[in-house]
Amino acid sequence: MKIAIFGASGRVGSVVLKNALQYGHHVNVLVRNPQNINQHQNVTIHKGDVLQKEDVEKVIESCDAVISCLGTDKNDTLSKSMPIIVEAMRKNHIERIVTVGTAGILQSRTSPRLYRFQSNESRRKRTRAAEDHLKAFLILQSTKLDWTIVCPTYLPDGTRKGGYRTGKDYLPEEGKSISIYDTGDFVFSQLESSSFLHSRVGICY
Repeated sequence: MKIAIFGASGRVGSVVLKNALQYGHHVNVLVRNPQNINQHQNVTIHKGDVLQKEDVEKVIESCDAVISCLGTDKNDTLSKSMPIIVEAMRKNHIERIVTVGTAGILQSRTSPRLYRFQSNESRRKRTRAAEDHLKAFLILQSTKLDWTIVCPTYLPDGTRKGGYRTGKDYLPEEGKSISIYDTGDFVFSQLESSSFLHSRVGICY
């Protein structure tokens, strides 16, 4: 399989990239700083900007699936890039995309009509990052793509435990944290899984 990965130099993205290479896949990555990606015969590194249509199309071209581990910033890069990625996927007839979100955009257990970041389940006073993730989710939800959004709760580096809990559209009860390694492993595993198509997935220990 040939996979386009956005955010491959990040904390979760780097784990996803290692998984892809371990299983013998070919990978296209788009990064601003190519030196942040280790050279590998199965990796094609493209220097560019995820907000530039031409750069995104170059990375996605000829791929079979897309994984986005992009984070948020003060410029809403995550939600601004999603329409560009979606359009490039349509142009290249790619249907599968797995992205990394945040537990804040899962449904609240105490107030099911609200997202977690809007309810008393969230302890964070600042909501800008969650709002950016929510915009990206709503964009994907409006498409006919086969999407899955993996939504970890508190995300320390931690260690790989290999065991964790998942929940469709909700965070499992009493979920406190999940390492970047188990999150990245799960994200990669969803490429060829239909268990959570068109869903957000809460993940935690």
